[in-house]
Amino acid sequence: MRQSQLRAFHHVAALGGFSRAAEAINLTQPAISEHVRKLEQAHDVLLFHRERKRLRLTETGEHLFLLTKQYFEIEQRIRDYLHETSAAIEGELRIIADSAHHVVDMLTRFRERYPNVTVVLRSGNTQEILAELRGYNAEIGVVGGEPSGPDMEVLTLDDTPIIAFAAHGLIPEPAAGLTLAQAAGFPLILRESGSKTRSSLEEAAAGHNIRLTPAIVAEGREAVRELVASGAGIGFVSQAEFGHDARLVQIPLKGVDIRMREAIVHLRQRREVRVIRAFMAFARAPVLAAG
Repeated sequence: MRQSQLRAFHHVAALGGFSRAAEAINLTQPAISEHVRKLEQAHDVLLFHRERKRLRLTETGEHLFLLTKQYFEIEQRIRDYLHETSAAIEGELRIIADSAHHVVDMLTRFRERYPNVTVVLRSGNTQEILAELRGYNAEIGVVGGEPSGPDMEVLTLDDTPIIAFAAHGLIPEPAAGLTLAQAAGFPLILRESGSKTRSSLEEAAAGHNIRLTPAIVAEGREAVRELVASGAGIGFVSQAEFGHDARLVQIPLKGVDIRMREAIVHLRQRREVRVIRAFMAFARAPVLAAG
């Protein structure tokens, strides 16, 4: 097994094709194909399903791809370490967040400090975020709650109550609030399974022998917001994430105290990746200052 074969496989898997991989590492397509073929032949494995013009990783290929992500990241960390004193921090920082609200200001300041880092921000629920971090498909996650497990490093942000919200006019006296039992009498717009907001609500409701049955299940916080704004029903969100929307009113939840604690997380074994280390030091600074 040669590093050139692993590198060829890694780039084909990452980029989804032999020609793209060849372009990325400055080789010909036949050379890339030959490297992958020899790797498969030497170890008697099939790494890709080759279906006409479509290329898909086999189960063996999926496992090897996760290992090559780790392998080439360690190689990069060695290079970074050897050039630590002279090299500016650069590259890509992939962040997946259940709500970008918690990191928007932080990202603006981070980019001012590290202009050579490209930040890629996308959304997901807590389960998706943790899976993407463990799959080396993101460096940083922003999640609801504090995920347990020895593989994650956690920095707690804030702790705010979960509230209901609705379009103007749907609830006669929104400021008076609703109990969970009263809320259950309205059409409910809930997040998808895997959402920490939804699981926290359902757990609290079960403790009061209340079943929250969704009228609509919406993928993502923005989809919930738009459906609620249309008058379709009641949604739920942490108060810190409600923001300002003239179409909507906040509704306190009475008789329960359901709180959402947000946290920044990353894989513990990747803590020495320079861009992760830089971001976490930057994220901790205001927390330390506040304490």
